[in-house]
Parts: sequence; structure tokens; C-alpha cells
Amino acid sequence: MSSLSDTAVRLVPSIATIDAAQWDQCANPDPQTFNPFVSHAFLKALEDSGSVGRQSGWLPRHLILADVSGGIAAAAPAYVKSHSQGEYVFDHSWAEAYAQVGGRYYPKLQIAVPFTPVPGPRLLVKPGPRAFADEELLAAAAIELALRDGLSSVHVTFLTSAAATRLRPLGFLTRAGQQFHWTNRDYRSFDDFLATLTSRKRKAIRKEREMALAAGIEIEHVTGSALKEAHWDAMFAFYMDTGNRKWGRPYLNRAFFSQLGQALPDRCLLILAKRAGHYIAGALNLIGGDCLYGRYWGALEHHPALHFEVCYYQAIEVAICNRLARIEAGAQGEHKLARGYLPVETYSAHWIADPGLRRAVERFLVQEREMVQRYNADLTELGPYRKDGA
Repeated sequence: MSSLSDTAVRLVPSIATIDAAQWDQCANPDPQTFNPFVSHAFLKALEDSGSVGRQSGWLPRHLILADVSGGIAAAAPAYVKSHSQGEYVFDHSWAEAYAQVGGRYYPKLQIAVPFTPVPGPRLLVKPGPRAFADEELLAAAAIELALRDGLSSVHVTFLTSAAATRLRPLGFLTRAGQQFHWTNRDYRSFDDFLATLTSRKRKAIRKEREMALAAGIEIEHVTGSALKEAHWDAMFAFYMDTGNRKWGRPYLNRAFFSQLGQALPDRCLLILAKRAGHYIAGALNLIGGDCLYGRYWGALEHHPALHFEVCYYQAIEVAICNRLARIEAGAQGEHKLARGYLPVETYSAHWIADPGLRRAVERFLVQEREMVQRYNADLTELGPYRKDGA
């Protein structure tokens, strides 16, 4: 393997110093499949706000592969990590097992979008005849960086299945995970969607939607130039409520939300619940080329089924109205199944320097992958959709 000094790959400690247009030509060459999370604007907002950086344990070390003209042929959002927080692909047990035999798991190299369990491209390459070769060069450079700097491993999380397969010859192990996504089957209305469900599920959803708004609650959708600091104040309060209860330490700060709204206003959609003139709950969504991405939810008042209405049913209405192909509603959540969101596999790729740890992880991943596949099949069978073909 050639060393970093022998290739055109360089390490960049701040995305602000990388040309945004050239990064985005690698990250999102096709507007139809635009993924906001790998965009220069989203990653820069994380860094500029201080949500990502040395203090957070996410130290940027982005990989950039130059093309013959001195531009960017490929790039990867990469971070040296001193912990495993904010990744949503859990390897804490690997770290603990390695420590028990005297190993040092941290620091490690993470190629990912911080705090964002959204599948998409991670080794970002310009389209063309050299795309796969450039992808391989980028991955090889990540391994070389780990070997050079004494990092235990390289982790590429929430990449596509095809990309994970292409990394196997370089020694990356494939890990399978699970999320719940909603698919738009060319519905013309929410009632069209309901018609595909069993009678019991249709009635349950209609009842939930009535319950959610029973206390005089109104729903607002806010996007683009209509987004004001007062909206972000409300959304941050909701985010902190959820973060403090679930994570103990929320990852994002208030500045991030303002900077995101300034950088990607037309990609941000706040779905807010208002009662008696005050915002009481809300969800932040990002709009992709063909997908609505549900991200953060929170509430200062708790009303029956309001979470389902704001996060799932309103999102379905938006996707149908805008003819978006799917909704990705983030990590976890078997409760999404009854609301029409079906299980899908997600993928990550892991290169581990120590042969002993690698063998142990490989055995574990084979068993885990079989379990995920069986579980997904069982849940799909139990899904809310009619089995009569209608």
C-alpha cells in the first residue's frame, strides 16, 4: 500500500478551508438524490458552531483526493474519535473487550456524519470512469492514516450496501443494522396510504390523529425564508428536552440550528405544534432530493399521540404532497411499524488493525447479521399492510 505522502490524498483539519462547490460535486452530483447531511454546508455548520471539534471528541481530519487539475476528485468526512458517542453504530463492547486484553481502542478514525444515523454516501467521489478507483484510494489512505498514527481502526458508518461490499477486498468487515423507513407507493393522499393498511390499523391511526389535536393543538410547517430565530429557539428547547432525557448530554448546541437554517433554509422543514399561541412540540426534518429525513423531536407539553402526529403522520402528508419517494425517520423505533414504516437494513464497514480483535469482531458480525435479517423478515411479516394485494 502506498503511503499518504506518495498519493494525492491530503488531510484537512477544517472543512471551511475546502472549496464548497468542489466538495458538493463529489457529495451530491445528482440533485435527484441530494443528501443534505454530506453537503459542505451541513458539515460546516457542525464545525462552525463548535458542535464538532476537539472539545467534542470529534477531531476533523477530512480526506481529500486531488484530481489532475488540482481540484477534488474524492473526499470523505473523517474524524479522529476519542470515544464512541454520537455514532449510532455501537462498538462499546469491542472497546471494552480489547481493553481487557491490554489493547487501546481509542483513538480511532470515523468516516461518518457526526450525530446523524442517516444512510448515504461516505466515500464521496465524482462520477466518471475513475470513481471506484478513487474510492479505493480514499479508503486505502484512511487505513494508512490509522497505521501511521497508531489508530486502532477505521469505521465507515451508514454507507450504502454496494459501497460496503466494495470495501471488503481492503479488509473491511461489513456490519448490518436496522432502521424503519416509509415508502411512497405513488399515493395521491393520506387516505390512499390508509387504504393499503389493514382495517384495524386504519382505525388506530385515525384515532391517534384525532387524539393528537384534541386539546386545541394546531400544526404549522415552517421552511425557507419563513424560518426565524424564534422558531429555532423553540426547536432547540424541544431538542434539549429530548436530549437531556435520552442521552444525558445533547450533542448539538444552539448555534448549530441557526447556522443550519442560514446555510440550508430550503432544505429545513420544522413541523411545529402550537397550543394557546405557544409552540409546545416540534420536529426538525431535512428535505433531500427524493427523501424526507426526520431528525429531532421534542415536546414541552405531553399530549397523547402528539409524537406520532408530528413526526410520522405529518411527514407522510409532506412526502405525498411533494412526491418524495420515502421517509427515513432515524434510528430505532419498533413503534414506527404500526404507522407504516417498515424495517430496512443499514450498513457500516470496519477495518481493525489488531488481527485478534478483527477475528473476534468478524465472528460476532456474522451472527449479528443473521439475527438482523431474521428479525427484519419477521417484522415485515407483522407489518400493518394488507396481505390481499389491494
